[in-house]
Amino acid sequence: MLDAFLVEKLLSFLKEDAYPDDITGRLASGINSVAQLRLKGEGVLCGVRVVIPFLKYMGLQVRNYREDGSKVKRDDIVLTFEGDGEVVLAVERTVLNVISRLSGVSTATKLMVENAREVNQYVRIAGTRKTTPGFRDLEKYAIEVGGGDPHRLGLFDAVLIKDNHISLLGGVSESIRKAKSISSFTKKIEVEVSSLEDAMKAYKEGVDAILLDNMTPHEVREVVQELKGKVILEASGNITPDNVRAYASTGVDVISSGFITHSSKAIDMSLDVFRF
Repeated sequence: MLDAFLVEKLLSFLKEDAYPDDITGRLASGINSVAQLRLKGEGVLCGVRVVIPFLKYMGLQVRNYREDGSKVKRDDIVLTFEGDGEVVLAVERTVLNVISRLSGVSTATKLMVENAREVNQYVRIAGTRKTTPGFRDLEKYAIEVGGGDPHRLGLFDAVLIKDNHISLLGGVSESIRKAKSISSFTKKIEVEVSSLEDAMKAYKEGVDAILLDNMTPHEVREVVQELKGKVILEASGNITPDNVRAYASTGVDVISSGFITHSSKAIDMSLDVFRF
């Protein structure tokens, strides 16, 4: 089931690149070819698991590969496959785009996790919905490969009352009460706040988690001192590898960061193709 889903998604990426025809690739039709994906950077590999079902669907044979989550360095060969030259050349950019992008996300996540856990071994690093359109499910997978938590996959996953909801509904307490009145018991309720006062209001209303948005580490620490162990506390807002230690040191339970998806740098790599 998962493989079929991955094939369908990558076929849509291929269509964007190769439809209605790869006019240059036709030159290599019928030539037996082998392709090696070689690293030009370093980091945490991700995306090989994603592309293998697609390559097999395209009639290509996968010979060797490194597992997602592997630490890789420059000049490492992480995937080798073979088949008709026209097909190999057609899938080249799709394969490179997917693996280089996802490896960038997993690498950024790993860096955030390592930095944060230097000062707080229990903190979770989570993603956000600031993802590339069409790539969210894959980027969320890359976050997990990097040791992070995917957070919500979409708006359906949980109730997360944010500042705009609060503005429309008339306050923190009012928003939580309304959410409880329309939500299933199976859905967690989290509310976004930007002050200790509102965090205390949210706690008294019985939410499952409180998101401390765009608060300084000092402000986050004040909330943690009051509510640690009573409710899940999440810090978010402009948190990067450079300042994540400061937030982790507050004792907060979760740190969510859009950086790991919207600002991570793709890992450069190339596909070398040869006759065989």
